[in-house]
Amino acid sequence: MKNILYKSTRGAEENVTASAAVLKGLAADGGLFVPQEIPALDRRLEELSHMNYQETAYEVMKLFLSDYTEEELKYCISHAYDEKFDVPQIAPLAKADGAYYLELYHGATIAFKDMALSILPYLMTVAAKKNHAEHDIVILTATSGDTGKAALAGFADVPHTRIIVFYPKDGVSPIQKKQMITQKGDNVLVVGVNGNFDDCQTGVKKLFGDRALTEEMAEAGFQFSSANSINIGRLVPQVVYYVYAYARLLENGEIKNGEKINVVVPTGNFGNILAAYYAKCMGLPIGKLICASNENKVLYDFLNTGVYDRNRKFILTSSPSMDILISSNLERLIYKIAGEDAGKDRLLMDALGREGKYEITDEMKERLDCFYGNFAGEEETAAGIWELYDRTGYVIDPHTAVARAVYEKYKAQTGDQTKTVIASTASPYKFTRSVMSAIDPSCAAMDDFALVDELSRLANVPVPKAIEEIRNADIRHNTICEVSEMEQTVRSFLKK
Repeated sequence: MKNILYKSTRGAEENVTASAAVLKGLAADGGLFVPQEIPALDRRLEELSHMNYQETAYEVMKLFLSDYTEEELKYCISHAYDEKFDVPQIAPLAKADGAYYLELYHGATIAFKDMALSILPYLMTVAAKKNHAEHDIVILTATSGDTGKAALAGFADVPHTRIIVFYPKDGVSPIQKKQMITQKGDNVLVVGVNGNFDDCQTGVKKLFGDRALTEEMAEAGFQFSSANSINIGRLVPQVVYYVYAYARLLENGEIKNGEKINVVVPTGNFGNILAAYYAKCMGLPIGKLICASNENKVLYDFLNTGVYDRNRKFILTSSPSMDILISSNLERLIYKIAGEDAGKDRLLMDALGREGKYEITDEMKERLDCFYGNFAGEEETAAGIWELYDRTGYVIDPHTAVARAVYEKYKAQTGDQTKTVIASTASPYKFTRSVMSAIDPSCAAMDDFALVDELSRLANVPVPKAIEEIRNADIRHNTICEVSEMEQTVRSFLKK
């Protein structure tokens, strides 16, 4: 098995071990860590079809995280994918109305972020030991709703770590917000920011890039790291569930060995669909990667024009985890289609920072031929929730509904009937108001938890533990700050 090392998309760091990349989170030059080569699957698909989720995770992750020993990696996997998930399959497939919904929301916080953030604290603490880290790790994270709670749940009270989560004060669902502000743990801080997600994410990146602050924190015994999807330790676990989904389709006789499938991903920050692209590069038989956007359709415009332009109105939608105009993980794909030319990548990212936009070459655009992009508006999203429920009784959240709407557009435009997996990224219980407004508008006057109970009755699905736990939980975090105050908020918390 090859020893896979990591390098920065912007060229300053090369030959970094996987564990060092996980520990650092972001490269010193502001770039993202990428593998020097994407490893090929070394197990036959037939073999993978007989493996459970944990076994599949090991077979995929060992290829990327090659400096973790078998014992270390299996320790991380077994502690991450355990009874925290409410189904033994971890990520089951549900067939509804001609598509296969990959349910990625059966973890502790009922969103797909659990799939990676359940394992990241273990990968990181093992990495700290392997790299003889002398400082406590401070996780700085920006969230559009789901990453925050999943990261908080993962790192709460983990020794020698602290975690600070910044979220847009008015840009998350009521359930998402309550999940975060009720979080227990002596080492956690949750901060609402007067701004949108991009403001939070840009502020966190600025903190990472502040050399003086990094040195000051080191003197105080701290080192920054990230739980955002910019961390390679977040991206690699996401590759697993696409391999697992294919293996389940094969095991169940839904596809033949080697038959191509399409994948639809609702995406804002691009990490989840990038993981599917990495799985394709590893040899998984994926045809089209269908990128679904909401009304913040910066990725749709990019895939269709080759121009990435964040200079537009930021729209608050019913799918807030996709309300993003700066898709950080896209940089990893840009680097790849630029022929792994760090200089080209750096020029484009500099243009994005300076002018808010960039344009790729025709040659680079040709390398995106496996991607298809489209978007769904708010009415289409609500209609998708209602239609699927009306036809099948199956209930999906607004993010998954965006994906379904885009999938229907793709089929109508192309006539492609390839069997398709739709990434179902959050439980409908996380967005009960939007879901119930689509299914039964007469419920509009109910409070959020009454809507939870009504959804349970209609869908005939028990209310998840994650929702019951916050129903009457005490609010523990009331901090609100301006974007300009994020650095001082970090300093104050770490001085306690």
